[in-house]
Amino acid sequence: MREADYLQPDFAYGGPEKSASGGPGVALSIYANRAHLRATLREDADAAGMRIVAAAPLADLVTMGEGLAQARLADVVLVDCPQVDAGVLAALARLDLRAAGGATRLIVSTGVEALDDVFACMDQSSPVLLVDPDRAERVLALGRVLATMPSGRVRELSEDDRLMLLRLTEQVGQIAGRIDRLDAGGIPAPLPAVPAAGFSPGQLPDARLVRRIIRQRQLRARFLDNDLFADPAWDMLLDLTASRLEGKRVSVTSLCIASGVPPTTALRWIGQMVDAGLFVRLSDGADKRRAFIDLSEKAMQAMARYFTEIALTAPAPI
Repeated sequence: MREADYLQPDFAYGGPEKSASGGPGVALSIYANRAHLRATLREDADAAGMRIVAAAPLADLVTMGEGLAQARLADVVLVDCPQVDAGVLAALARLDLRAAGGATRLIVSTGVEALDDVFACMDQSSPVLLVDPDRAERVLALGRVLATMPSGRVRELSEDDRLMLLRLTEQVGQIAGRIDRLDAGGIPAPLPAVPAAGFSPGQLPDARLVRRIIRQRQLRARFLDNDLFADPAWDMLLDLTASRLEGKRVSVTSLCIASGVPPTTALRWIGQMVDAGLFVRLSDGADKRRAFIDLSEKAMQAMARYFTEIALTAPAPI
């Protein structure tokens, strides 16, 4: 099939759930303005056993407009948009809605400045979001998507990729399990002690205490390699807790910064934490172009129990 066929409306399949793949391997469409990037992505996709059915400038996706609702989509659509405008955001929103109704997986790379806008307009299909990615991060994103495809459709992932995906999933699962135990009262009853000043058991502490804990964690980087202590899930939990107490809403960009890891890594963690029921995505009621991240009620209760525990086991003031 010609590449142009994947840019035109197609009514023959009767629904977006029909796979675009007409032959062996997974079909991939690439929309990127940078010619060298399209060439690199072609090379990497070919190495993964994928079929390139379209490789075009971003403008080709934008000009499809409403026709995207009937256009045939490849199994995987990769979009590179370091900067965005109204036209690009509209195209991304249409693509997101269309992909949510079928088997198409989306990979979208953007810049830090555009992250909040891109995140807000893509809330239906759970796309893989990358921020200023290098080649290795793009390859890893392809691997993550291919891992969700039916067996036999693609070449096997490398053992390193499989181990990485397994470790990430296990880590989030362990965090969710610990929070489940906190939420279910799994902490042994502490010995009687004097609560920390300004803190009532069963409630969250003053936001200043949480911010002090965050500053203390960040202080380690002045003396030791911060990579030794990378714990993005916990850092994000603390930041969201403090922000909830302060009555502040947290954008995805702000949360990525609070995680202390590169934005693309932080986005992977955010996605995993949402899947684990610990984070929730909130839309801005006044501006649909904005979205925020918050703690789920389950996570909020668990954090309250955690701070109760550390307060009750703190030594009494002398």
